[in-house]
Amino acid sequence: MKKYKLGEILDFFNGKQRPKNIGKYPLYGGNGIIDYVDEYNYDDNIIIGRVGANCGCVQICNEKCWVSDNAISVKVKSDFDKQYIFQLLKTLNLNTKHVGAAQPLITQNILSELIVRVPPLESQQKIAAVLSALDDKIALNRRMNAKLELMAKRLYDHWFVQFNFPFDFAQGKPDAGGTVGERSRTKPYKASGGKMEYNEVLKREIPAGWEVKSVNDISISYRGVGYSADDEKSVNDKDVVLVLRGNNISNNHIVYDSNTVYLDKSFVSEEQKINKFDIVMTMSSGSKEHVGKSAMFLFDSPHSYGAFCNKITPNKECQFFLENYLHSEFFKKYIKVTCSGTGINNLTNEHFDKALFAFPTEKLLKIFNEKVEPIYEQMGILEKENQKLTALRDRLLPLLMNGQVEMK
Repeated sequence: MKKYKLGEILDFFNGKQRPKNIGKYPLYGGNGIIDYVDEYNYDDNIIIGRVGANCGCVQICNEKCWVSDNAISVKVKSDFDKQYIFQLLKTLNLNTKHVGAAQPLITQNILSELIVRVPPLESQQKIAAVLSALDDKIALNRRMNAKLELMAKRLYDHWFVQFNFPFDFAQGKPDAGGTVGERSRTKPYKASGGKMEYNEVLKREIPAGWEVKSVNDISISYRGVGYSADDEKSVNDKDVVLVLRGNNISNNHIVYDSNTVYLDKSFVSEEQKINKFDIVMTMSSGSKEHVGKSAMFLFDSPHSYGAFCNKITPNKECQFFLENYLHSEFFKKYIKVTCSGTGINNLTNEHFDKALFAFPTEKLLKIFNEKVEPIYEQMGILEKENQKLTALRDRLLPLLMNGQVEMK
């Protein structure tokens, strides 16, 4: 292996302020794609977060994109493999190379002076092929889960927002046994003239026979683990547990990154352990955008969650209904109104008493669960596979990069 400064093998370019118009090109911020715009400023590049909490985050793009002013675009020089360099950059802990405390910043000069050891191009390509294959499989599983998640959401919206759940008008009850259609006895409820009643609490019409309930009516909430900086441990210490924080929740999913901390297991009560189909929500944050974000765990987790988060354990028959409600526009609007005009962006358990929704009949809820539970089970299988693949990749990555494992 030969030593290089990063400036000898890479060219660095600062991003620019985003275009105003929406389009087809991915817009990269400091931590990945944040939108799509109608212009691009780079093509086939690596992106490094430049400023703030995402400083040093490394992404790769194999197409035209726009890199925002919160990131740095990286071009790999000839005789070096882009996929290999991307993997190499991920091992450098760039988030520790910044200047500034209140507003961390990583510059082109800092990056250019970092020393790395790189093998010949043929070895780079072999290593990149192994790691890229793992990344590709992880990405495929994520796309499959996104499609499954969308299937569940569309069913929830169709049945519980538009109120077009399958209904047998002859029998006077919900029925998913037949195909909904013109010749079927099962019809979409509201679209087929099902009885709607105005509800004074919700200020809108809901299906006859439905109730109004709150989040607290169908779940129990538990506040997270309290601790101080002096209590924090290392991942290498014995009998420690990983504690998730609000920033670990992104786009309805848990993101495992440097925002996590480790504590002695004695800090975690039985109620603060995370079980299958529990939901963890950000309750307090310096940013209003983070408050109310949540993610469902699709299998038992060995981790816990910090004091700025809540664990919500839904009643068994309400698990998938509540998961979708908490990501609905109704709930997002409620959170936005709740936090508007306040100095502290903070939710309490009492706020869940006022998070109200139209609640379906027991029969309809049972039919919904029968349809979506296999979807969530499959999502859990794919997510668990991704955890194993990610762990394998993360074990191999430093071994391959420092030459401890050679590719034949």
